[in-house]
Amino acid sequence: MKKILIIDDETDLCLLLKGYLTRRHHDVTVANSLYDGLSKAMEIKPDVVFLDNNLPDGQGWDKTVWFQKQFPGLHIILMSAFNSAPQFLQDPNRVHILEKPVSFSMLDRTLDVVV
Repeated sequence: MKKILIIDDETDLCLLLKGYLTRRHHDVTVANSLYDGLSKAMEIKPDVVFLDNNLPDGQGWDKTVWFQKQFPGLHIILMSAFNSAPQFLQDPNRVHILEKPVSFSMLDRTLDVVV
């Protein structure tokens, strides 16, 4: 069982992802803002983070390097309607892009790589 943190302000997407990941026997935490997500990350020390870019209080992808430094083994799944990877990644093997809208088949392919 992996500890998964979802940071996204789209509550319907968070509910869908949380339900799906919980049924796959993962421990899932949700944050709907960047500030709350960073706080919860420090608290739970996740194995995987689903990270949206456009959040109400900042750009989630700007925190990718911070996540990589805080949690060296962490897998980060960047979510966005636009598939453009940041150029500043420290460990691109642990960062994946999941393009919105998210389908279960895309989610399964991504999870097969990271969990």
